[in-house]
Amino acid sequence: MGQQEKVATSLAGAVSEEISASLAPVDAELERRYPGDPGTRQPVHTVYVPGDAFAAGTIRSWGDQALALLDAHAPDAASFAAVLGLPDDLAGPVYARVRAKLEREPVEDLRVDFEDGYGNRPGAEEDEAAARAARLISEAYAHGTAAPYMGIRAKCMEAPVRDRGIRTLDIFLTGLMAAGGLPGGLVLTLPKVTYAEQVTAMARLLEAFEKTHGLEPGRIGFEIQIETSQAVLGADGTATVARMIQAAGGRATGLHYGTFDYSACLGVSAAHQASDHPAADHAKAVMQVAAAGTGVRVCDGSTNVLPVGPTGQVHDAWRLHYGLTRRALARAYYQGWDMHPGHLPTRYAAVFAFYREGFERAADRLARYAGRTAGDVMDEPATAKALSGYLLRGLDCGALDIAEVTRPTGLTRADLEGFAAPRRGDLTASA
Repeated sequence: MGQQEKVATSLAGAVSEEISASLAPVDAELERRYPGDPGTRQPVHTVYVPGDAFAAGTIRSWGDQALALLDAHAPDAASFAAVLGLPDDLAGPVYARVRAKLEREPVEDLRVDFEDGYGNRPGAEEDEAAARAARLISEAYAHGTAAPYMGIRAKCMEAPVRDRGIRTLDIFLTGLMAAGGLPGGLVLTLPKVTYAEQVTAMARLLEAFEKTHGLEPGRIGFEIQIETSQAVLGADGTATVARMIQAAGGRATGLHYGTFDYSACLGVSAAHQASDHPAADHAKAVMQVAAAGTGVRVCDGSTNVLPVGPTGQVHDAWRLHYGLTRRALARAYYQGWDMHPGHLPTRYAAVFAFYREGFERAADRLARYAGRTAGDVMDEPATAKALSGYLLRGLDCGALDIAEVTRPTGLTRADLEGFAAPRRGDLTASA
């Protein structure tokens, strides 16, 4: 041991106390506005099914149709890998897991659509469809056949359809309550939002419903769909989407990018409306920054190119969807839309390949960080958070198994969750 250093200070303790007191409102604001990720499972996709087409067997039907497409156009691991360009070491594991997923849990998040996918129908017809959706979703949760997340997308808060949207939501939620209560995986989507006041109106609507039924305040959350230019950049030049998150009063759970409505709003021609268009990248980047730290998650859009027809056409559509999904994952958009059962094989193939190909490296880095052993990368708490989040998302979707994660890391799921949700000070102290 060397000579013990003499420690001296110059400031009185009152200085620190005064500074802390002056920053107390900021501390409270940080906690309120930026609580961090909720730590719950995020689905890898959202499937949209029109309200008139949704049935008790919809989820199983999507899985069966996806499996039939695999049987017809990629009946084994080698042929599927050849279509997507999967390396040999991933071909078998990815294909096996895709098939198993389609048999066990083909859909992670399903939205019964009463907006664009449903259109304008006679009032009595939509009333009945909304009541039927509530009954079928309640029965699915009761029988264990539900997707982890399910709900509806009603019409927006714009004047021509506002009353219709409110009524559909009311019928649906009232039906759920009558059937035994709101399921834990309930998700609602508010489309075509242009002003933060429309988000406030949605929050007030849900608050009124909670009061009517004696529910815990804030029990019902909702996603905000970003489909208009005004939702990204307001007339005053500020990022409207950031104001929308705050206008939700803590109820916002996600920001969903609407590929085609948003592209059309900006004048992008139909042939170039895609989730990798520069206009789409800009919108999603603004969404991502606005949502960071708030606990609100960002969801990518979809492709309207369907894997149907002869084998060559199916393969082309699969390659496109796979590439778009991989691109989104690399940009930290961990969820997207799927519009057809044929999109499920490539959604899961892209997701599983993304997590499996980086698994060993991520596990090694996190194990070295946890054990404080030297490696070729100097990681810190923020990186450990990202590494554990990566592994947890892989576990949640079925790309990884807990045994194969624990084996190289020595970490349990609880350990991973601890690294994924550090205290604010743990991150800022080493930045």
